[in-house]
Amino acid sequence: MAIFVDLAYAARTLRKSPVFTITAVATIALGIGAAAAIFSVTHAVLLQPLPYQNPERLVLACADMRQRNVRDLPMSTPDFLDLRTGTHGAFEDFTAVFTERGVLERDDGTSEQIHFGAVPFNFFRLLGARMVAGRDFTEADGQPAAQPAAGQAGAVATAPAVPQMLILSYEFWQRRFGGRRDILGRPLQNPFQGSVVIGVLQPGFELLLPPQFNASAKPDFWLAARLRYDPSERNSFWLQPIGRLREGVTMERAQAEASQVADEARRDFVIERTAGYRLRIEPMQKYLVERSRPAILALMGAVIFLLLIACANVANLMLVRASLRERELAVRTALGGNRWRLVRQILAEALLLAMVGTALGVGLAWLGLRELAAIGPANLPRLDSIRIDPTVTVFSALAGLAAAALFGLVPALRASRPDIAQVLRASGRTSALGGGRLLRDAVVVTEVALCFVLLIGSGLMFRSFLALTRIDPGFDPHHLLTFSLLGDGQGRRQPGERLALVRQISERLSALPGVTAVAATNPLALGGDFYPIRWGLDPALADPSKFQAVDSLTVLPGYFQTVRTPILEGRAFTEADNAPNQNVVVVDEFLARKAFGAESAVGKRILIRIRTPEPEWVRIIGVARHIRGTSLAEPGREQVYFTDGFLGHGAAFRWMLRTAGDPLSTAGPARAAIAAIDRKLLLTEVQPMDRLVEKAQSQTRFSLLLIGVFATLAALLAGVGLYGVLATVVRQRTAEIGVRVALGAAPARIFRLVVGQGMRLSLAGVAVGCVFAAFLTRLIKSMLVGTKPGDPLTYVAMAALFLAIAAVASWLPARRAAGLDPNSALREE
Repeated sequence: MAIFVDLAYAARTLRKSPVFTITAVATIALGIGAAAAIFSVTHAVLLQPLPYQNPERLVLACADMRQRNVRDLPMSTPDFLDLRTGTHGAFEDFTAVFTERGVLERDDGTSEQIHFGAVPFNFFRLLGARMVAGRDFTEADGQPAAQPAAGQAGAVATAPAVPQMLILSYEFWQRRFGGRRDILGRPLQNPFQGSVVIGVLQPGFELLLPPQFNASAKPDFWLAARLRYDPSERNSFWLQPIGRLREGVTMERAQAEASQVADEARRDFVIERTAGYRLRIEPMQKYLVERSRPAILALMGAVIFLLLIACANVANLMLVRASLRERELAVRTALGGNRWRLVRQILAEALLLAMVGTALGVGLAWLGLRELAAIGPANLPRLDSIRIDPTVTVFSALAGLAAAALFGLVPALRASRPDIAQVLRASGRTSALGGGRLLRDAVVVTEVALCFVLLIGSGLMFRSFLALTRIDPGFDPHHLLTFSLLGDGQGRRQPGERLALVRQISERLSALPGVTAVAATNPLALGGDFYPIRWGLDPALADPSKFQAVDSLTVLPGYFQTVRTPILEGRAFTEADNAPNQNVVVVDEFLARKAFGAESAVGKRILIRIRTPEPEWVRIIGVARHIRGTSLAEPGREQVYFTDGFLGHGAAFRWMLRTAGDPLSTAGPARAAIAAIDRKLLLTEVQPMDRLVEKAQSQTRFSLLLIGVFATLAALLAGVGLYGVLATVVRQRTAEIGVRVALGAAPARIFRLVVGQGMRLSLAGVAVGCVFAAFLTRLIKSMLVGTKPGDPLTYVAMAALFLAIAAVASWLPARRAAGLDPNSALREE
């Protein structure tokens, strides 16, 4: 076939120009490799369907309390059942899920941490998951022990008389029971006694929910939730509903049905009415990546720019190469070669370069994916599914073909139209290199413009990262070891025994070498699991709509001293406050200002609902500095602190040790001290607080690192492209420069002439890039912290940086031009 003949000839031709070939292939490999790596992320996270049955019809029902500025609140059992029974027109069915962690006893009496889920009986059928052993849940497994009154529908029954049915994950079945089938029909150990294993789930099943839901992706086992309709449970928020649309139903119709259910709830129930209860129906796959999408699309845009710059660079190389071969091509035309034959030959060279570059690029992407997974933010969904699969390979091949067309077509068309008479009449290089100057200059300006957009993006991300590192989280994370303490030994004790246990743990940990302070809390700052409760002032008693949301923290006395969060007014908790009958709280500065303005908050009362069905009065004894609870980028809600004793002791299970040295060196002694108290107690999630701060910065760091790498490569490629054009200009104007020098032009003037041309091209590119950047950087506005897309300092700094690169790229050919010997230059021509 003709294409193979052209490729064979192209291979022989390229072999004669090894420098050009290696440079072009390496440039293409960089562009294709970066594009393939980022596309693999885009495909795995944004494009790949969810691993469920009919994933395009799966939706999430998200509950909002608009009056209290709360989004994505879990749903209570009555609200879920109302949604399920009130939406049969648009939805085939609704299920729900709740995940939690706990401990399970081993045969030797020690414990291990497990994650478990509680789901309605239809959960696995709705998602299309299958059992590899035993059976799925049935409707009978989800029936409450006590039947509801007539006219009511189903809820979680306390202490059911019949065994709780349980399904194991395949991985837990293999790890804990060695894949034995005789586990079916047997009960688990504490604390799940009375739960009977009835089935084993398919391998690799994963629960994919948005990161803000804080759901365990791979629970070890699943319990059949027993749901009954109990209006008193409308304050117990725990379920995340998942629905399946009927075939052909639009999102608008589904939203209308859900909104009608929410309208009825607001009409019939005070809580929903005063809180501004609303339901949103979100496509499950789209909402899963809602927070990650801007960063991934920005990276995909950046890598496309890098690929275009690489193509522009290779196009410039091919234009120069075509100009140098203009005499050869003119001779072939004069001997009868047609234009299409010449175009085919140049395109064959471009295609061969693209093929080799694409193969190397895919290899680079494969090597880079391991690093991408290592630096990727922990909350990036489906991070472990990123790989070079057939879809990524096809994308890379198509990108290679597109690149070949981009950098091969224009040089091919230009080379196929030589002025035969002029070329054959000319004897030197000037004619060969003289044509195409405007085209090469336009390519360089385009390169610079694209590069400048990437530089602006990386500059804005760098400013954001700096802003994140300078944010005061409200506590001192350094030299602070954190861990969770779990175990049924703690849960079985009476309140007095739990208090004694907490004090014993605190004393043992305080006595460890290098430990200067000990405290416990729940939740942990920047741990991502803050939940709102209600607070209000006197007017809220008459008008419940005046209640607002506040994040609650349960802490041991000494917490503020351990984390070094300043008490701005009043005092911190003491041991005397750590009791259920002491209705005292510490609030943060945000809540104090919102509730009492410029007045002192100390000694005043607020209404709180956390341990009783109705709000109760608590007295403020101190005002603490606000801490960043869930994100460094956003301040978050107001906060209120309770003592551990307020909720009955043992609620604060996230422990913190302030150390004099490396906090991780204390982990082993702390584990031994806890085991000496009770070997059933389990230390998990052992990590320095600094690591949580780094995790909070990981999304910005990930984007900064990748965009920064792409911008650096783009700047280098653009610099090389500028150098290539100027070097060509010097070769093209060798005779002219020789004449200028012979007539008395100083070398400095020649130097300025060449550098001036390079800087003019660069300034034109920067100007065009500024226009593009002004529009494109708005797309990453949601990713920025402490800066704006149009930040003038970033524009000035990046312009100065690239002009410095351009000056270096221009200096080399300018130095050669200034050092030309006029006699040699004129003799060469």
